[in-house]
Amino acid sequence: MAFNDGIKDKILKLGAKQKLGAILKYANNPSEDVRMAVAMALGMIPTYDSGMALIPLLRDQSAMVRASACEAVAQIHAKHCEEYVKKLAFTETDPNVKQVAKKAFDKLKDSVV
Repeated sequence: MAFNDGIKDKILKLGAKQKLGAILKYANNPSEDVRMAVAMALGMIPTYDSGMALIPLLRDQSAMVRASACEAVAQIHAKHCEEYVKKLAFTETDPNVKQVAKKAFDKLKDSVV
């Protein structure tokens, strides 16, 4: 577990430094905690490419990862991800993901950017 904590810290530091390429190396990690950290880090990089990188995480098998990806999309106002978030907001079976997705969708709808 400590190993994953170290990786998560590294990923979040990469996000703060806007190092998209380095973050993406961890996007397919088998640990849902690591993929969740990837989503959070992508939420620190307000670019089209980081929004595109969030799309597979919005489809992740882990509810925690999907919820984190929704929050990240809303943080960076990734309008090109709006339809994916909308789908989660209205069809997701996990109640937590559904709630997070609805908040993210509302934020995206209201953003002008």
